[in-house]
Amino acid sequence: MTALLPGAETLGESRQATLGVLGGGQLGRMFVHAAQAMGYRCVVLDPDAISPAGAVAEKHVKADYLDSFGLAQLARDCDAITTEFENVPALALETLAGMRVVAPAAAAVAVCQDRAVEKAHFEAAGVPCAPHAVITNEIELAAVDPALLPGILKTSRMGYDGKGQVRVGTAAELAEAWGRLKRVPCVLEQLLPLKAELSVLVARGADGRIVNFPVQQNLHRDGILAVTEVPAPDVPAPVQAQAVAAARQVAQTLGYVGVLCVEFFWLEESAGAGRLVVNEMAPRPHNSGHWTMDGADVSQFELQVRALAGLPLPEPRQHSASIMLNLLGDLWFPDQGGPTSPAWDRVLALPGTHLHLYGKAEARHGRKMGHLNITASTPAAARAVAMQAAALLGLPPSF
Repeated sequence: MTALLPGAETLGESRQATLGVLGGGQLGRMFVHAAQAMGYRCVVLDPDAISPAGAVAEKHVKADYLDSFGLAQLARDCDAITTEFENVPALALETLAGMRVVAPAAAAVAVCQDRAVEKAHFEAAGVPCAPHAVITNEIELAAVDPALLPGILKTSRMGYDGKGQVRVGTAAELAEAWGRLKRVPCVLEQLLPLKAELSVLVARGADGRIVNFPVQQNLHRDGILAVTEVPAPDVPAPVQAQAVAAARQVAQTLGYVGVLCVEFFWLEESAGAGRLVVNEMAPRPHNSGHWTMDGADVSQFELQVRALAGLPLPEPRQHSASIMLNLLGDLWFPDQGGPTSPAWDRVLALPGTHLHLYGKAEARHGRKMGHLNITASTPAAARAVAMQAAALLGLPPSF
């Protein structure tokens, strides 16, 4: 297989094309599996000597993301390069782009790395986001509109899975929280009445073609995604169409190439009938898209490979009602004793269950260890099995 993004060298048939990944986590691991299934070799750059993606790639470059020798080696070994997480330094992507095809581009990833810049992009794209204020100094803190309270104070950079976020109700709590976050640049978002949290995955090629998966309905616990259901059980068609159109608009205005996840808040009627606001985006495959590995005819990771390699992007088709259960390390600690493997045999005895573990050496509380996909012919059947699986695993049944 020799197709690559425009600008890459034409490959002969004497060797396989090689795709590179910055980051060795589970998203990189699943990208590598998808790429290998399509005939590509893979090289992973990650500073950790033992990483989920590095363990399955043909080669692992153990280096920091800004290590010039490591980046040069990655560029030398690969024909095109992507990233598996948004906090890889944009400078690393810029450096690699001078030598090889890189997607998504550093400029697009940089937008996703800063909440204030991200909000500005949403507004410029004509996609509504929550009322907010940027806080970088005492003057901006004092000028915050009281109508934004209660709200959630979020660090502009590096926050994910609920980290770097503090709920505040008063001006005094806001000032105290900003101090607790070490007075780094932050965004204060007005706390809105939520009906549901949604996400849309799109893939855009270098030729501008955009495809998308169906709208996904998500449940978070303690700021971490716990459950995804597709089709979205509670969301009417007009709201779903609005979410898809907004996600595609965000990707188009970014000039994005690759898989992009855009997350939304669907608000209660009191906030405006059918009102939808964008929350944030991730320049990569996303936890809420893991169901695509078993419930669609093309997964989010195959689309990531296709976009990077310049291959055609087919419109994904969902063939099964699907539910994804996120599996955190807490499941390995059902009591105060040492880690114990969950009862996978009992879970996998249920129809339509698909277990994906990430190859992490040690289970820890809050650590993403894997996910369980449940597929069925109807949403009701998928939900029934998911409830049984949750009970066997000791997960909360409320979804």
